[in-house]
Amino acid sequence: MRITIIYPCVGRIQGQEYIRSWQMEPLPAAYLAALIPDDIEVRFYDDRMEPIPFGEQTDLVLITVETYTAKRAYQIASEYRLRGIRVVMGGYHATLVPYEVLEYADSVVVGQGEESLPLLIEDFKAKRMKRIYHSFGSAKIQDISPDRRIFSGKRYLDICLIEATRGCRAQCDFCSITVFHKARHSHRCVEMLLKEVDSLRKSKKLFFFVDDNFTANVKFAKEFCRALIPLRIKWVGQASITLAQDQELMELMQASGCQGVLVGFESLNIQNLNSMNKKFNYINIDFETAIKRFNEHHLRLYATFVFGYNHDVLEDFKRTVDFCMRNKIFIAAFNHLTPFPGTRLYAKLEREGRLLYEKWWLDDRYRYGDVPFRTAIPPDVIKRECIKARREFYGIPSIFTRMFNWSNCGNLIMFNAYWFINFLLRKEADQRVNYPIGDQSFTNDLLKVNVGDREDALVSAE
Repeated sequence: MRITIIYPCVGRIQGQEYIRSWQMEPLPAAYLAALIPDDIEVRFYDDRMEPIPFGEQTDLVLITVETYTAKRAYQIASEYRLRGIRVVMGGYHATLVPYEVLEYADSVVVGQGEESLPLLIEDFKAKRMKRIYHSFGSAKIQDISPDRRIFSGKRYLDICLIEATRGCRAQCDFCSITVFHKARHSHRCVEMLLKEVDSLRKSKKLFFFVDDNFTANVKFAKEFCRALIPLRIKWVGQASITLAQDQELMELMQASGCQGVLVGFESLNIQNLNSMNKKFNYINIDFETAIKRFNEHHLRLYATFVFGYNHDVLEDFKRTVDFCMRNKIFIAAFNHLTPFPGTRLYAKLEREGRLLYEKWWLDDRYRYGDVPFRTAIPPDVIKRECIKARREFYGIPSIFTRMFNWSNCGNLIMFNAYWFINFLLRKEADQRVNYPIGDQSFTNDLLKVNVGDREDALVSAE
């Protein structure tokens, strides 16, 4: 028996190279491979960097679906199902809108797959595979290590992705992660994590802990950082700004080799932070004090901001860029607010009749960077100003000015990394504009599952 795992791209422009910074190891695919019994042959194809051999013999296809990759995932599923091969979909989008995904897949895994996938495979062997598999609880992620052998021979960015924790307890209104994990947070055991890191550190120069909030469980984060110190690795991760209130944790992160953190600042406007249910971003600490503390511990910042909330005004774009330049932020993202299905934000916009598309992720008119809803500032203006903000922040004068921050360029290694990363993002400031969702060369209709089968699945799911 052979199972094929596919990781879909966001979209593709014929004859154009895929965006390089999007080409990191797809950790979900490695976890799927680890869950497949040893007596089954596994093939893996990354749609971002290689053609998919649709004619190759396989028995079952597994596809991880995110909202931005849903259209492409359905195109891939159509190609396989036209050939009589059964397709299973899971991931964030499949959990957020399972009944939509059921239209294009033979079976859908809702929730985390650690418990559901082995059962699904057994059912497939016995020719009794169900339409929906639910996983209602938290996965026992401490028992599983990803099978990275599937990455062999592929040209990913030279950074190793590792998952130490899963989920986030915060309940930001725009966040699909909160919905998927139901505001729960779990972590792997320190011993297993250390074994995984130790096995990879000789071949990997930089580790990225992909946890949505590395510091959500402070006790675990401190324990893990203490254990990491003897391994002398370099790593980056994601955290909330509340990290700046914990001196001990910042010291431990620095001592363990942390080079930087992605922090969702989101907005300089307190009213917007209240609207997105992110009051913790300004309670007990202000942004500039937090940045000063990050710099003191040489934790370089990837600061992210979103625009599109009701209290945004046109001047906020320039004010935010100036803030980042004045504080010499290492790198920053200036993005429009994206309403993902299943989130409180999406439901609110839908109730208010402000969505511009029935399903923006499937609409042929939609392009990456478009604002898919009505807001106080016209959608096309938000799009234009986000692009303008990126161009200014990654302009040569800004890159040169921000270089004069000891945290950013305190040694030769960081000096080189600073210029490389900033020039990469400078190039992509324009490359992402109007990027298509789905493969433009796909000309067939999406193949839907028989309506009767879909209705039977909905009844049984209830």
